[in-house]
Amino acid sequence: MSISKAYETTDKAILSHSPDLGRGGSTAVTAILINNQKLWVANVGDSRAVLSRGGEAVQMTTDHEPNTERGSIENRGGFVSNMPGDVARVNGQLAVSRAFGDKNLKTHLRSDPDIQYADINPNIELLILASDGLWKVMGNQEAVDIAKRVKDPQRAAKQLATEALNRDSKDDISCIVVRFKG
Repeated sequence: MSISKAYETTDKAILSHSPDLGRGGSTAVTAILINNQKLWVANVGDSRAVLSRGGEAVQMTTDHEPNTERGSIENRGGFVSNMPGDVARVNGQLAVSRAFGDKNLKTHLRSDPDIQYADINPNIELLILASDGLWKVMGNQEAVDIAKRVKDPQRAAKQLATEALNRDSKDDISCIVVRFKG
């Protein structure tokens, strides 16, 4: 599928530029809307897509956590550590099991996305695409409730980011809100 190929190409491009970019990596969430009727979402890592369907939050993506994909990591020669008071980490370093880049961990990580599909109908009100800096401090339904109160999607995204900061999010916060016409 084209989405999987795009993720593979992105990962290779990031890895090939690691001397310039450093050894770090990134999670990602993407959405493709076809003819305002068909929505495809994909992700690696813990960036997330959440739909509002009739006011109810519907998580469209899978958070790729090391404990969930421990078998894949160990089959690739890596390990998952669980230090008390911390989240599970690949080789004691990375808190996600799928990511772009991360050259020093690449042999243990996957970068293939999970892909989901939804039909857009009048019940679908909005879509939130956001990084873990939002989701670590806010539940899916809370985010939908906040975004629904603001008509302008750009202002809604800014409101979500501001709320995450107000809740002392310590991670990166990227957020896009897409509003559908019912």
